[in-house]
Amino acid sequence: MSEARDASGHLIRELHGVTLAAILEYLVAHYGFAGLDARLRLNCFAVNPSIKSSLNFLRRTAWARTKVEDLYVRLRTAEVLGQRLP
Repeated sequence: MSEARDASGHLIRELHGVTLAAILEYLVAHYGFAGLDARLRLNCFAVNPSIKSSLNFLRRTAWARTKVEDLYVRLRTAEVLGQRLP
């Protein structure tokens, strides 16, 4: 994985100071709930999706949270490096 850094100089993959809520809001703004469901196949994005209900699910389901965080890291890394992530 690339060593892309955010504007503060922190490695993106370390998620320094980035809350789960901020990650989810960023991904929803970029992909929408339908796009997240297509990429991650999580019911919290498919059945009556909302930020609040998705956060509740992700906070208690470690494997799902890992999938969301990994997508965020890939997207942010691609953006910083000027690449396009499908």
